[in-house]
Amino acid sequence: MEYVQAPATISQANILCCTCGVPIPPNPANMCVACLRTQVDISEGIPKQVTVNFCKQCERYLQPPATWMSCALESRELLSLCLKKIKSSMTKVRLIDAGFLWTEPHSKRIKMKVTIQKEVMNGAILQQVFVVEFVIQYQMCDDCHRVEAKDFWKAVVQVRQKTSHKKTFYYLEQLILKHKLHQNALNIKEMNDGIDFYYSTKQHAQKMTDFLQCTVPCRSKTSQRLISHDIHSNTFNYKSTYSMEIVPVCKDNVICLSPKLAQSLGNMGQVCVCVRVTSTIHLIDPNTLQIAEVDGGTFWRYPFSSLCSPRQLEEFIVMDIDVLRNQKLGAGAGIRSNKHLLAELWVQKTSEMDGQQYHCRTYLGHLLNIGDLVQGYDFVNSNINDEHLNKMKPHAIPDVVLIKKCYDRNRRSKRRNWKLHEMDRDREGMAPNDERQYEDFLEDLEEDEALRKNINIYRDASKVAVESDTDEEGAPRVSLAEMLEELSLTDATGEDGAEMMTE
Repeated sequence: MEYVQAPATISQANILCCTCGVPIPPNPANMCVACLRTQVDISEGIPKQVTVNFCKQCERYLQPPATWMSCALESRELLSLCLKKIKSSMTKVRLIDAGFLWTEPHSKRIKMKVTIQKEVMNGAILQQVFVVEFVIQYQMCDDCHRVEAKDFWKAVVQVRQKTSHKKTFYYLEQLILKHKLHQNALNIKEMNDGIDFYYSTKQHAQKMTDFLQCTVPCRSKTSQRLISHDIHSNTFNYKSTYSMEIVPVCKDNVICLSPKLAQSLGNMGQVCVCVRVTSTIHLIDPNTLQIAEVDGGTFWRYPFSSLCSPRQLEEFIVMDIDVLRNQKLGAGAGIRSNKHLLAELWVQKTSEMDGQQYHCRTYLGHLLNIGDLVQGYDFVNSNINDEHLNKMKPHAIPDVVLIKKCYDRNRRSKRRNWKLHEMDRDREGMAPNDERQYEDFLEDLEEDEALRKNINIYRDASKVAVESDTDEEGAPRVSLAEMLEELSLTDATGEDGAEMMTE
């Protein structure tokens, strides 16, 4: 504590302190600083220890009554927040200066040096410096509490697809992981035909719906349910539901287009194969190699469905093959695929080696040779009920539609030295995942380079390194250049450091 006095223009004689008799310059109190300190404490009433609430999850401080702020240590924002905690007790003094004193970052203490002034005893102005200690107390904020509860939500996005195979969902899951859209979700729950994403705000749910509409062909519906209404402030509390329905078509499905849609796509054949589903449905005509893309809006105007399920795939052996080159298309035809080769084949079922041979055309001429195994659909011995297929002429319906070449699945699985990440989701009450469907999706990634460009593939350190892009049997594989290194805390800090960071 010290006495503040304006500089005198005229020299004055010293006087004696009225309490201790020490010579001092004249002042209104006629007392020295030591005696004033014993008589008056201008910091009286100002708390020397204050509690500050801090949320460990989001690392924010509470600014009463209900505002949470992100402040760095010894920042201007934190200084302002601390001063507001003692502002109500400093109405009778004048704040001159305030600053932080160094403390250990993990001590849960913040010390601030405060300088104040106050007029006492006949107009004498005293200045005093003292330390206020702020104790950090952990308190979970409302947002983090909702995340931990996993049952308080204001918006839900319901993603559904009515198909027997989940290839589109596996692909969509990888896109969501790559763009980190799952981080804002309170809970992710797996359902029979899809997944539900629960969010604490409506804006996060709208961001997810916009992403889905740009990623996969789908249509959406929105509904709201009133939860509460404040008549005084005229505010409403709703729970919003966004229903997203993905087209019921997956990769390797055989579909039958309506005559009008087939004509609008370049006079392609009605019976086509879906080779890929991204933001559009990619189709190819196995008779002409003509390709086309169908977006979500076109699909819902001219809907079509899969003629056969993946369980109806049968194994055939190639008995004879004849590659067709320089085939001419009719007038008004669309674009032909440059990645495939048209061929005519004689095939026979491996389960009926003494049975009938079937003649067909396929777009897999660049992959197949005599004696190769190939999977396809048998239309001759299948009972298919489709509106557009029943109206087609019998000679226009193919006997067999081949889908993909067969490789040794066990050998491919053992030599696969990469992996994918999965979302943490609630599978309560759900049957275990079909491992065969997930294996089919991994094989599709190996066979389709354009499909795996949009997702993150990580190197599996537990498997052997990739020696070449193809093995002895010619099965396609993912190259080492396309893989990402998975981040590991042990690699950066060692085993002891990883344990410390995860505690």
